[in-house]
Amino acid sequence: MKSTRPIARQFAENFAKHVAGAAVTAMLIATGPAMAGPSILVDLDSGKVIEQEDAFKRWYPASLSKLMTTYVVFRAIQAGEVTLQSPVRITKRAAKEPPSKMGYAPGSELTLDSALKIIMVKSANDVATAIGESIAGSEEAFAARMNAESARLGMTGSHWVNAHGLHSDEQYSTAHDLAVLARALRTEFPQHATYFKLEGIVAGNAKIKNHNDLIRRFDGTDGMKTGYTCPAGFNLVATATRDGRTLLAVVIGERSSEERAVKAADLLAAGFGSSVADAPTLSAMEPRGEGLDQPTNMRDRICTKAAYKARLDAGEVDKNGKVIIDSPHLHEPTRDPVLVAVGLGGATGPRSPFAAPVEYADVPIPTPRPDYTPVQASAVR
Repeated sequence: MKSTRPIARQFAENFAKHVAGAAVTAMLIATGPAMAGPSILVDLDSGKVIEQEDAFKRWYPASLSKLMTTYVVFRAIQAGEVTLQSPVRITKRAAKEPPSKMGYAPGSELTLDSALKIIMVKSANDVATAIGESIAGSEEAFAARMNAESARLGMTGSHWVNAHGLHSDEQYSTAHDLAVLARALRTEFPQHATYFKLEGIVAGNAKIKNHNDLIRRFDGTDGMKTGYTCPAGFNLVATATRDGRTLLAVVIGERSSEERAVKAADLLAAGFGSSVADAPTLSAMEPRGEGLDQPTNMRDRICTKAAYKARLDAGEVDKNGKVIIDSPHLHEPTRDPVLVAVGLGGATGPRSPFAAPVEYADVPIPTPRPDYTPVQASAVR
């Protein structure tokens, strides 16, 4: 199995081309591998690993958690608990989740189908929480399902406490585990593959494009999901198919959406030109490396004024904060995104037998009147 260090080095060289000064250029190239976050590239059908770097290093998954949420949902559908037309009810707890969110009022209902489309494109945290509560009854019960499915799939470096991926020190995963999960989603539930390649949604008057920058920009892209928080950095799971061959790339811990897209594109492009004849499988990989039980926190590297100034001084970003990097494998979109309508209502399927109890509005319950026996009127003579 090859390391991704040659690709990581090329990734650093792409930066260096845009940086003035030979000394800075040399520094960037020399530290390229150290700058790179964990990554892995897998042949989807065979499960063979083409490239990997720190694949067992724990990391905060951010909204890549929603892939695990979706897997639990598909398993619930498979078990006959719910259908895609079953209701997802927005609870008070769900409505209070921080952005990104749809802002639906407590008591609102939408179909599970619309909810899945929303969390794949908009990555709405309120809807993700509502999915968990509607499937399992509570966030805690749904997280227990997430952990049970992780264990069954062999995701030994992952732990889940919520359905949305907002930061918790107790919610983490690895590039290896996320590849296992993504491959399971694509191979076990091919009938649901369209959820991962949606180009955008329409919700009322709002038109929302997918945050996956490979869609419409990397030839053959057909999924899957992005994620971002300050502690996690910019994460991406991406799949692409060319000439009947599908590859899966996991890139986590990058410092911008541009960098995660370029790195994933470069990994995929290199992978399509490689062979997997002697490569090991995901299941055969064993954890190796130092500090595997300590998740990396990216906040100081991407979410501080000092971090921005350092990148500006190094020529990695312009004065507007735009990252100065490109890839020969990415091109500008040649058409507008195809948008799919989502919204409230329309739920005709069964409620989950484990669904959260229905909440009622905070209005006073009328006080019963005392018993009253009417006096019978006498006949009028």
